[in-house]
Amino acid sequence: MAKLLYITANPKPEDQSFSLSVGRAFLNAYKQQNPQDEIVELDLYQTDIPYIDTDVFNGWGKLQQGHAFDQLSADEKAKVSRISQLTDQFIEADKYVFVTPMWNFSFPPKMKAYIDTICIAGKTFKYTENGPVGLLTGKKAVHIQARGGIYSEAPMKEMEFGDRYLKAVLGFIGITDVQSIIVEGMAQFPNEAEGIKEKAIKQAQEVAKNF
Repeated sequence: MAKLLYITANPKPEDQSFSLSVGRAFLNAYKQQNPQDEIVELDLYQTDIPYIDTDVFNGWGKLQQGHAFDQLSADEKAKVSRISQLTDQFIEADKYVFVTPMWNFSFPPKMKAYIDTICIAGKTFKYTENGPVGLLTGKKAVHIQARGGIYSEAPMKEMEFGDRYLKAVLGFIGITDVQSIIVEGMAQFPNEAEGIKEKAIKQAQEVAKNF
């Protein structure tokens, strides 16, 4: 039995979101194909995701200096503990599905905050004399992203920083088997929006069968 972590970063209701609609279609198809697997849904807009701030750096610094956890301030304890929980949850999963819209050429800030909780030296990667090495090998991921315009080809291709960034981060921590399901052009071609979504849903269902 595998564990799949389904991570969404979109504040819209599912029926009003292209990315979430395609994501749900993927998940339903995956469940049908893998009824024995454990699926954990993580809605980043309904989850406490601490930012890396002064409390976090102070807490980490004290622990590195040999201070006991009880010596941290209340805010330091809460934020450091929560980040550790999110990191451990991520490590425990075997497969990942990230679902995001494109906002200003990337993805929502909640996703960036989450990524900061899973890129932790000593847990998801380590430093060596030859450079950093990812520790989460043997896992795989899918990124489902909705974009109003067309960013998979010129002239806007170089302006897409969400899917490329996520793949770079996942590769950094050892996850190199990453597929992308892109839903794009709905704002640019509004009359074709439903057809674009349906095509992406079919693609998602096919990818889910072998994920």
